Amino acid sequence: MPRLPMLTLLGALVTGCGAAHSHVALEDRALTDAPAPLPALVQAPARPPAEDPGPSPQDSRAFAARYPTPALCEGAARRLQGTSRDEAWLALKVCADSPAFTQLGAVLGSAWAEDLRVRPDAANLIARVVAHRGGSVDGELRLLHARKVPIFSLASAIAQPDTYRGRYVMLRAQVADQRLDGERPTLWLVEQGLQSVGSHREVGMTFRTDTVSETSGDLGGRTVLTGEGRVGGSVVTRERTYQSTTEPTYDNISDETGREALGRLAAADPFLETRRDYVILARFDGLRVTSGMTNDDEDEGPKIPVLTIVGYHLPQALAVY
Repeated sequence: MPRLPMLTLLGALVTGCGAAHSHVALEDRALTDAPAPLPALVQAPARPPAEDPGPSPQDSRAFAARYPTPALCEGAARRLQGTSRDEAWLALKVCADSPAFTQLGAVLGSAWAEDLRVRPDAANLIARVVAHRGGSVDGELRLLHARKVPIFSLASAIAQPDTYRGRYVMLRAQVADQRLDGERPTLWLVEQGLQSVGSHREVGMTFRTDTVSETSGDLGGRTVLTGEGRVGGSVVTRERTYQSTTEPTYDNISDETGREALGRLAAADPFLETRRDYVILARFDGLRVTSGMTNDDEDEGPKIPVLTIVGYHLPQALAVY
């Protein structure tokens, strides 16, 4: 076998090694030079979980428990208007059942204006909230009239019976008597006004100081009747100092206004107790002649307003102004 020249053999080795190295290098580059995914600079916002719609106002207890404060409850009821006005109104009634619900301003707001205009039970809901606020009817009627809510006072109805016949009146009154007029019970109502009476209540520590001083001595002299003599005795002086710290307090006192009315009920109601104040919503039916003695200057006897009672509510002890 002929021997290859040394130069040719070295060239073949160099060529083969270079080709093999080059193949490995390209293969490694193909694996290592692939572009790695870049890390995200801003994380995509996670999709918020679907909001729990909460219990339906049909379940009044669960709905009231979910929104324990009056403001939260009214806000939840207002949000339901977007899906169902009937459900929203039912929710508001559930909120107003709580004695703590005094949000009359929210009820009279623009969100509920349409409901107050068309709902037959809207006036009674307002009367309930007025009772929760303490039953200061005169002051609350001014607020209602500023919002054009057609509920009026007993005094206005008596003064203009033809104008207010068939309209709602609201009054704070006590039941003086309850009798049957035919088949319908009739209440003798005595209207009450609410006023605030101030007083002072002791607070903190009190201080008291008692001082007793005594002076004694003799007095000598001569009188025409007794001649020479001496008179002795003593004088006792007492002084008392009393100091205390007080703060002003105010109590709500109801007093008769002098106006009375006859209230008709659809059926006897044992929960209407005598000598208790109620906030009463009623329809004004006009004036009725009583059986009193007539005067020479008038052809008829005295007249008394007649009301059809729509609803009544016990007022809270504390008034909200």
